[in-house]
Amino acid sequence: MALSLTPYLVMNGNAGEAIQFYEKALDAKVTFKQTFSEMPANPDFPLPEAAKNLISHAMIKIGDSDLMFSDNFPGQSSSTSGNQVTICITSDSKEQTGKSFDTLSEGGQVVMPLQETFFSPAYGIVTDKFGITFQFFTEGKN
Repeated sequence: MALSLTPYLVMNGNAGEAIQFYEKALDAKVTFKQTFSEMPANPDFPLPEAAKNLISHAMIKIGDSDLMFSDNFPGQSSSTSGNQVTICITSDSKEQTGKSFDTLSEGGQVVMPLQETFFSPAYGIVTDKFGITFQFFTEGKN
């Protein structure tokens, strides 16, 4: 039986901005994106104006991996930033690792600088400007 896990990021109204950022930082490709206004209308639950341009569901492809997004619907509890879920980005290129690390660091916070470790020629941790924590692991020996 095949099993896969896909990180799903629930954002507070900035999923569209996050998707654009990850397209730039990680060369991601949008495979699906739908706003709440593009969903079938339900007359019993009219769509508030504030929800129309928010992302109801989106998926991006980064290399061979998928990442899903949605915004909280207005009135739902806000998502809180935290480090209980991180995303590990694995690469076989120190150059690619460095580029992605630097871009995701813009407006964010470096938790552990990108550096050589006993298990990776370039490993580091960054929390980006959306509060998402990424671990960078480079395969190989230098």
